[in-house]
Parts: sequence; C-alpha cells; structure tokens
Amino acid sequence: MRCCCIPIATLAAVCAVVSVDSASLAASAPGIAAAATSATAPEPYLWLSSIRGATALAWVARQNVQTHAALETNPLYAEDRERILSVLNAADRIPGPTLDHRWVLNFWQDSRHVRGIWRRTTLADYARPSPHWQILLDLDRLDRDTHEDWVWMGSECTPSFRRCLVRLSPGGGDAVEVREYDPRAHRFLPGGFSLPAAKSFVTYLNDDEILFATDFGSGTLTSSSYPRIAKLWRRGEPLRDAQTVFVGRASDVIVSPQVFRGPYGTVALIVRQPSFFQSDYYLVRPDGSTLKLPLPQDAEVQGVTGGQLIATLQSDWTVDGRKILRGSLIAFPVLQFARTGEAQRVSVLYTPGAHAMIDEVAAGRDAVYASIYQDVKGSIHSFRLSHGGWSDARLDLPAGGSTSIASTNDWGPQAYFMFESFLTPPTLYAYDGTTAPRIVKAQQAHFDAGKLAVDQYWVLSKDGTRVPYFFIGPKSRSGPLPTILYGYGGFQLSITPWYWNDGHRPLDAGQIWLSKGGAIAVANIRGGGEFGPAWHEAAMKDHRQRAFDDFEAVAADIERRGLATSRGLGIVGASNGGLLVSTVMVERPDLFAAVVCQRPLIDMLRYTHFGAGASWVAEYGDPADPRMAAYLRTYSPFQNVKADVIYPPILFITETTDDRVTPVFARMMAAKMQAQGHDVLFSEETEGGHGPGATHAEEADYWALSYTFLAQRLGLQADMRHSRLQTPCGSGISLHETCLYASASGESK
Repeated sequence: MRCCCIPIATLAAVCAVVSVDSASLAASAPGIAAAATSATAPEPYLWLSSIRGATALAWVARQNVQTHAALETNPLYAEDRERILSVLNAADRIPGPTLDHRWVLNFWQDSRHVRGIWRRTTLADYARPSPHWQILLDLDRLDRDTHEDWVWMGSECTPSFRRCLVRLSPGGGDAVEVREYDPRAHRFLPGGFSLPAAKSFVTYLNDDEILFATDFGSGTLTSSSYPRIAKLWRRGEPLRDAQTVFVGRASDVIVSPQVFRGPYGTVALIVRQPSFFQSDYYLVRPDGSTLKLPLPQDAEVQGVTGGQLIATLQSDWTVDGRKILRGSLIAFPVLQFARTGEAQRVSVLYTPGAHAMIDEVAAGRDAVYASIYQDVKGSIHSFRLSHGGWSDARLDLPAGGSTSIASTNDWGPQAYFMFESFLTPPTLYAYDGTTAPRIVKAQQAHFDAGKLAVDQYWVLSKDGTRVPYFFIGPKSRSGPLPTILYGYGGFQLSITPWYWNDGHRPLDAGQIWLSKGGAIAVANIRGGGEFGPAWHEAAMKDHRQRAFDDFEAVAADIERRGLATSRGLGIVGASNGGLLVSTVMVERPDLFAAVVCQRPLIDMLRYTHFGAGASWVAEYGDPADPRMAAYLRTYSPFQNVKADVIYPPILFITETTDDRVTPVFARMMAAKMQAQGHDVLFSEETEGGHGPGATHAEEADYWALSYTFLAQRLGLQADMRHSRLQTPCGSGISLHETCLYASASGESK
C-alpha cells in the first residue's frame, strides 16, 4: 500500500453557506461531528462533507454547470478532448501484460469496450502484432445484463485457472464486490466465494480455500476504515463459519492477506500494518495458526523466488552482527524458517548509493528484478541465486528514461520490461532469462519530438538542499513559455520520466501542450522516493514544509532562468499533490498564474476524520496531538487562505465516489475561496473513485477541463507554435483573452 491518496475561472455568483449544527452533522455523515469539534472554531463549510447529502449534491450540480459552461464552450476543450480520447482508445497502445504460466492476461478499454474486457492469449501469440485474444469477461455486457455500472478493479486466479476471484467496484471507489468466476465457462459461480461491497482483501490459498479480510460488521474495521480481521474460508462452508486467523487492533491501519506461489510451493502471509510505513508479517501455517517473521517493521515484502522472501528496507538493520543499510534489497530464506521456526541468514542483493533508489521489485521463478534509478534515470537489474550466492546483472535496455517491470512469471523464466521517456513512446521488452531483452511491442509516437528537448536542472532549496527538476520544451526558444509545473512530494512515490500517457499525471501533454509551443516542468521534490528512504523522510510530519519549499524553489528557478514568467507558470497536482499545489498557492501566490488541484487533501486539521485519512498519520502527523496540530496549522491551506490576498485562479476536480481522500476537501476549499471572492472553478464527477475516471471518455473529460483551464489562464492557443502571444498576460485576464510574453534570453544550465 503506497500513496495516499500513491492524483482544475470566475464564478458569477457565490453559493449561500448553509449552517448545520453538530447534531445534524452527526446524523447525516459519520465522523463529521468529530471533525467539527477537532478544530478550535466552528466551521461553516462542514455541511459539504455530507458526501451524498441532497444539499451538498445540489451545490455540486450548480458548480458543475458553471464550470462546464466556462470551459467546455471554449473550442480548445473539444479539440483537446478529442485528441486525448483518440490516444486513450488507440488500437496501437501496448496491452499491459500479466504473466501466468504460458498465458498473458490483460484488461482493455477502447471505444467499443467502454467499461472494458478481461482477456488472455498465449505467450507466443502475444508477441505477434495482432494477438488472438480470448475474452474472459465483458464488463459492458455485464453492465447491460445487471443494469449496473461496474468498474474493473482486478482479479486473481488459481494456478489451475479453473477459478478466479474478480473484484468489481460500484463507481470506482476502493470498496469492491468480490465474486468467484469460472473463466472457461464464462460465468460467475453459484455458491462460490463472494463478498458484498467493502474494502476487502482476498486471495486464494489453494483451489478450495481463500484468505480474506473484510468488513464483518460493527467493530471489525480500523480507524482508517480498513479491515482488521483476517479469516480462512473453505469452499462449501457458510461465511459465518470461516476460521479467524488474525485479529489486529482498531488503531492499526490495515490487516490483509498476501499469498505467493511458485514451483517452491506456497507462502501465505498475514500483513498487519500498525502504521502506513510499518508492517508485521505472519506466516500462515496449514492449521491456520501464524508465526511472525523476524523482519524489521519497515521492511517491505516484494515477492518470493525459490523459497527466498524478497524485501526492501526503509532504515538500517543490524542482524547477524552486520549492519544492512536503508534502501537495500534483501533475501530471507522463508521456507527454511517455516520448517525450523529459527531465524535464517539474510542476504543483501543490492544497496543503492546516495543518488540512487530502488523503484520497483518483482520476483519471478528464476530471478529477482529491480528497477534502479540514478539521478532519476532508470535501469533494470537481474539478481539470481546460485551456490556462490546472489549475482547482479544490469540488463541491456535504453538509458536516460524510465524503466519499469511490466510483469514476471512465477512459473517460468519470462519477464516483460517497459522503457519510456518524456520524448520516447513506451516500448515493451520481452526477456527469456538468457538472451538480451528484445522489443516485442512499441507504441506509436503521438507527437513530433524532433523539435523538443529535455533538460535536467538542479536548484538549491531554502535549507541548501539540491533539488532536481526536468524541463521539457522546444529546442529553440527565444523567451519564456506557458509552462505547467507538476509535482507530488509524498509517500515515497517517485516521479520518473513518462511519455504523457498516464492518467494520474499530466496526460498527452505532447499533443495537448508541447506541440502548441508550451513547456512542462517536473519537480523531484523531497517527500518522494527519488533518492531513497532518506529523501522521503526529509519531508515527513513536522518537516513537511521542506516539500513546499522545494517546489517553490523550482518555480522560482524556472522564472530566474527565463524559461517562464510568473504570469505564464501554472501548477497541477493530484491527491497529496493537490495538497502540494494548494499549499504553495497560499504561501507564494506571486509565483503562479493558474492552479489545477485534483482530488486533493487540503484541511490538515480534519483530514483524519474522512475516508482513509487516519492511515496517513505516519506521513503528516496526528492533528489530535496539540504540538502536531500547531505545526499542521502553519501550512494547512484551508486554515491559511485569506480574503485579502490575490491568489491565482484555481480549478478543483474531484469525484463523488472517491472513498480514499473523498471530495470533502475540494468542496470545502472551493466554497470558502468563493465566499472570499477568489477566482474559483469546481468540477465533481459522479464516478471514478480516487482516479481520473472509470472510462476513457471520463478521463478525457477530466484532462480536457484541466488543459483548457490552463491554456486560458497561461495564454496557450490552439494554433500556437511559438512563444509569442497576443496580449499582456496576468492572473486577472478574462476567460477568452490571450497573452503576449516579452522575449527574454534563457539562461543555460
């Protein structure tokens, strides 16, 4: 579990604020009364936290009408939406592979399969340009048959592939229904394993037993709204008779099962997380009893290969008289431990240096693979166990971009890796464990990268720390450009180069922004994982201000170098990134001309009372602690926004079905800023959960709104090809004005 949330203008009228007393709040939405009493003064906007309350939804409807009228009437919106949707639905997209024995599984959405199809093909057939897919489940047909709008949330199958557990969300939130499915007969199994909608975690132990954690009723969830009880359920027995395997505490974040399988056998675990970044791992024995693994609490289990449990460390660990450094990749002989109950010698596979980090780890049948980054540029390493110990080989993949592990095979030697960069489309490499990785699929370029360049700059933050950022724009530029600055800075989530095809980060900016003469900047600020655990920990809890200082330093450096001006610099962030952009907007409104704040966390004195907020105390600190509350108040955007300050125009985007961060924070901040007279737009979609939409059309809407707003406010035109625009720019320009940037010479690196 990583990432909180791990993510966009003037209104003619301000909606009236409705006063609601604490008793009414308690009746209308659980936790609201507690949130109301957690702050020092009554809060007039808490009525908006009744997520599906009639009054709150009526306010949302009015906001949507005004926002869509302001943005969708602009010709840019239709143009951008069409381009984004065409890329999302493009037939030449790489179908993301999941390896399972001799099969490749994939979930696919396009214009004909709006909700999506779950399908599979053979390894050999997948390598062909046009594989012959076997459709396993058609969600569009299921929706028609059941009159529901299901959102696919994944599946897990038995090794025999006779049965699968399918997870379907009603609306795209974290709560899912679990149903057992026969992929060969293409039907859900009457009397099979099934669970009603809840934040459930379920996995096969074998063909006829599952380990699961779910909502069993009153008192069975943690304060973070996740399960705290795990059970073993045998086929044919009533749910009420399922054997309790583990019971966590109400103060824990979550209790969940985790099962690894391969030729070595089965390793079944129960994971208890007392906090977001701590885990206790317990082996599940055949009789349902558990045995705790001798690992440090901040170890993160990544997989099992050949009976070796693979994990990464978040802090130094002294074991067997040795000190293993934080960030290291380790192997623990878990099957030997299961047999003897005695601690076994730990092996160290890799230890990153100061400017390196391990981004992804996956264990296959024969090897462990890690995506390792140096100065935010990736590579893939293969680690193999032999009689002489673990070997380390760097695989032959391109350099200078992002490397990721698409899939590994628990039952064979195969693995798939992906390479992409800001200007290079994703390319999928197949690896057979012996020869060099070979290209099997490559996405077609969606914009001309020949006239574009990527530069990496470094800037000193407020405390003297060097912080890197990427700048992507025209090779030849004579002055500042309309620029979008993106960041995240939390939960050890690393922001590495991508080809603008990820719905959670600025999408298809090559077509939508760069090809029109704009520029993009990506900040690798503290709080992320770009340089390992220390980079993350440097901005946790009462050091959070460092993330904001880093982002503000990047913005100021962009302007100092003449790459953009404050009148042409916009910022965008989602989830924890929404907290980032709303905070820096409040702290340094002079730096920015526009803000896109997507499904954000904003009220840091109440965040623990909504959604999964209580699970993030390890990241932000607990507002119930007076000392921590005093610190949170120093930067919390909701408490610090003021009526007598001119802020850049801001667009909030959120989703009603987001049950992780919830739409509460975006609603309350938008209403408060509107009441203060600021330039605010707000859009809330009915489905999508904590994401940019359940369908490609919804995702295209989401990003077209964002880009149209940014283009209006930063002065980018549909037909723009250079940095010169028409009229002076400023945060107070009207929706349909364009801007002229004075020519300025850019400073070299």
